Amino acid sequence: MPVLSRPLPTARAPFGPLARLLRAADGLLATGAASHGRACALLLLLGLVAFLPGLASLQPMDRDEPRFAQASKQMLETGDLVDIRFQTEARHKKPVGIYWAQAATVATAEALGVPGARTTIGLYRLPSLIGALAAILLTYWAALAILPRRGALLAAALFGACLMLSAEARLAKTDALLTACAVASFGALARAWLGRARLERRRGPASLSTAVIFWLGLALGILIKGPMVPLFAGLAALVLSIREGSARWLLDLRPRLGLALVLLVVAPWFVAIAWKSGGAFFGEAVGKDMLGKVGGAAEKHWGPPGAYALAFFATFWPGAAFAALAIPFAWARRGEETVALLLAWIVPMWLIFEALPTKLPHYVLPLMPAVAILTVLALHRGALDPRRPGAAWVAGLVVLIPVGLTLGLSAAAWRLDGVLPLAALPFLLAACALAALALAAFRRGAGEGALVLAILASLIVSPAVFGLTQPVLQSLKLAPRLAALRNTLPCEGVRTGTLGLREPSLVFTLGTDLAMLSTAEEARDYLAAGGCRLVLVEDRFADAFAKADAIAKSGGQKQQVGRVTGFNINGGKPVGISAWAVLPGTTP
Repeated sequence: MPVLSRPLPTARAPFGPLARLLRAADGLLATGAASHGRACALLLLLGLVAFLPGLASLQPMDRDEPRFAQASKQMLETGDLVDIRFQTEARHKKPVGIYWAQAATVATAEALGVPGARTTIGLYRLPSLIGALAAILLTYWAALAILPRRGALLAAALFGACLMLSAEARLAKTDALLTACAVASFGALARAWLGRARLERRRGPASLSTAVIFWLGLALGILIKGPMVPLFAGLAALVLSIREGSARWLLDLRPRLGLALVLLVVAPWFVAIAWKSGGAFFGEAVGKDMLGKVGGAAEKHWGPPGAYALAFFATFWPGAAFAALAIPFAWARRGEETVALLLAWIVPMWLIFEALPTKLPHYVLPLMPAVAILTVLALHRGALDPRRPGAAWVAGLVVLIPVGLTLGLSAAAWRLDGVLPLAALPFLLAACALAALALAAFRRGAGEGALVLAILASLIVSPAVFGLTQPVLQSLKLAPRLAALRNTLPCEGVRTGTLGLREPSLVFTLGTDLAMLSTAEEARDYLAAGGCRLVLVEDRFADAFAKADAIAKSGGQKQQVGRVTGFNINGGKPVGISAWAVLPGTTP
């Protein structure tokens, strides 16, 4: 197995500070690989460093995250744990798993006395944080079927450091938990494939616990995001069975027991929602949501074939450049059992995602653990050789992301808020320096050291971006600022409506009963309905609202109580919102 401080024979040996860094990285990796307990502890520490900064301070990220969180909040408000709703609209797009997880987390926080738990977005993100941490540990477990402990630790750390997992760990959505379920099933499938009787008889058939993990991953995956985990696992199993000329090896996974377990887990809710919705859930989830993404670009998320391959260099940073260098190895060794297994998990689903018109970066996240394992496997086979033509240039891509983030975030903060992320800049520059040292280590043949330094660079980027830069970008925090403005009104139980801006984050922060108004006249009548009322008017409706008739029969007079300006990420444009209120005790 390669050692960090030992370069390839014809490569230039590292010296000076780089050599000292590589020795420290080697010691860190060796310490973590000394036992499974140490490896898991180190991976958990990596995940917490990468995922915790910004978990609570990041605003609800429109549009998907507050839709999930609001639907979970409404479960707590209504006590209905079967039907899924966003305000009065049925949300029949995804199964109930993520909503149950979020509702249970918030209910526990309420029981422990956490103030304002139902409107604290960080609590709704805890299932995603747990899912991301579980995905890292399960990647380590899956990699142990293919790599020695040191390699498995490195592969899991490489996946844990990737930007896409870091983002999904902070969002109250399905994808971090889905990835944990997928990699659990992959690890079990790997053991069944590599342990089949005619190959490596010393391993023996897959154990009962392995089979349970496989089917439990499928069952929980179905409750979280429908058919996706069965599709990942089923397609890989199909490709491997065709290669083998038989599917008998799958019997090691105890399909009868497994299917019974899946039905036991998923059937109760699916039967309940079918009865309660009259079958509408399946028509919406399958007919509109899933097939709509196959037939067209859902919610304008269109992308050409190849979009995922291009985005991969950012989403899988810092491992993407090294993974690209592993492609020739994967093609040359595709006949080997371990490589065939990894390619069966990655390639078919990747091609399907590239063919679909709907493109969202997180769709390929469940494939990335296998990419990380394949990258480290190629490294340990000596395939990531800097002497190969173009290898050093490809590896140079590892520097582009931290440099781009440093420049882009500084420009965005200055343009949007007139400030610079001064607290974050030293960390961002340190990440750039570490990425450059990772490139230097690779060019000198210290492949493992290069990966470790790149992972450390990512661990600096994450707190710098989410912990130190994100709070500075106040222009993006429209919903929290509008909620704070409403809280300054001298009355309780403020009835609130919005004219123009209709983002789901407003519903989550301002309340389920937020009125979505369509015209200036509706806004006028809403204010005139009596009591303490507030209407948020986007600037494009300001003239029409100003021309609306004066309030009558309200016992009060409308008055502007504040104004918020910022940048709507979804619209991609600046917005201004004026707050108009009718307060008890005012006179016309």
